Amino acid sequence: MDYLVNGFWAAFALLANMDDATFSAITATLVSTSYAMAASLLMGLPAGFALGYCDFPGKKVLRLISDTLLAFPTVLIGLLVYAFITYRGPLGEWGLLFTLPGMAIGQTLLALPIVVSWVAQAVEGLDPRCRQTLLTLGARPLQLAWLSLCEVRFAIAMVCLTAFGRVITEVGIAMMLGGNVRYHTRTMTTAIALETSKGEFAQGIALGLVLLFMAFAINVLMTFIKHRGRI
Repeated sequence: MDYLVNGFWAAFALLANMDDATFSAITATLVSTSYAMAASLLMGLPAGFALGYCDFPGKKVLRLISDTLLAFPTVLIGLLVYAFITYRGPLGEWGLLFTLPGMAIGQTLLALPIVVSWVAQAVEGLDPRCRQTLLTLGARPLQLAWLSLCEVRFAIAMVCLTAFGRVITEVGIAMMLGGNVRYHTRTMTTAIALETSKGEFAQGIALGLVLLFMAFAINVLMTFIKHRGRI
């Protein structure tokens, strides 16, 4: 057990001394996750709202597809995106492979079904009398949509935090599309996997502690949002 104790002490030293490799992995993780979350929310929020609020032909099929993609294997997402952005793929000339934006594409595909399906579910859970009341008060279509969206704002915040937590802890997509390049695309999860395989526990433990802190922060935010939603 001595190696675990020594590993924890070395991990605290790396964090306290702001080790370059450790903080480079943290930065790469936050940057790629930010790209993925921005893209997934820009596309997923309106799509999820439309899927849950509007009635149109094929709605049930689209909802089934979106719900099915929640269980889409992450390694398959990585494989499909890799096939498109590799140098022999249709998007190869863009030079996205082994870059943070390329990695964010795969992470976006991971987060998008979460945002779409859960936002749609939240909107479907709205009290029907809310829409009728707004119509009675003379709300226009855009006002009706905006006010309905505000009614589920706490549920949407929960969706965002859940998607963020899912993306930031992903390892398969980051490994396949980012290439685990040190000081460039190495994320916290890929660094932990690499350092553990080499028997170097210090950096892995340090990054694991950072992930644990992030998970704790997300849970605190989710608890706060749940509490606000009941008020």
